[in-house]
Amino acid sequence: MTHSNHALVVGVGALDGLGASVARRAAAGGLHVFLAGRTTSKLDAVVAAIAADGGRATAVVTDATDETSVAAAFAAACAGPGRLEFTVFNAGNMTAGRIADMEAHYFETAWRVGCYAGFLVGREAARRMLPAGGTLVFTGASASLRGKAGFGAFAAAKAGLRNLAQALARECGPAGLHVAHVVVDGGIDGDMLKTRMPDFARDAGDRLLDRDGIAAAYWYLHQQPPRAWTFELDLRSRSEPW
Repeated sequence: MTHSNHALVVGVGALDGLGASVARRAAAGGLHVFLAGRTTSKLDAVVAAIAADGGRATAVVTDATDETSVAAAFAAACAGPGRLEFTVFNAGNMTAGRIADMEAHYFETAWRVGCYAGFLVGREAARRMLPAGGTLVFTGASASLRGKAGFGAFAAAKAGLRNLAQALARECGPAGLHVAHVVVDGGIDGDMLKTRMPDFARDAGDRLLDRDGIAAAYWYLHQQPPRAWTFELDLRSRSEPW
């Protein structure tokens, strides 16, 4: 019997979301995908969709901001047969708000989800995927590169995540772990945006990024040969001003 290697996607929510699209692409590529997210019903829906497509997936209820929970998710994904070769950090919370009006706990929560959780995932990936190697991809945003008015907490978290990813790439790349950061420049056509900003999602038209297209870019990074690695991609719709 042939056993497949594994993928771990941290930050899987609704079926109509980027985490689910990344998981489905990894499963289509032949990996047994471990889905880490907070909501059992949402994870089960993605598992069912992957199974319907002929793939293999396992749900692991995970709090990405909890050290023990993240370690348990990696333990599940690293259990044999097969090895963990592809990890994606996709947790995030598009936290808006003016800095002068912001409560300290709100800023801290944004940082914990957007940056501290990335540290936990990145550290576990470095510990568990080396020396065999593989790929670790972090989901970034426009805020990774600039602090926009009204999004100070989000920008601080995302900029920190980008620098964390860059440091990790320099630490672990020579040992065989391909670390990449993807700047998703614009809104994603998915459940989160449609739920939180329905008017914007309705009026944005083809400015919204295609989540399956983003997932394809993540998989492209995973397929790159060791002498032609990309650290950072920026993705946007053709209609997005930049």
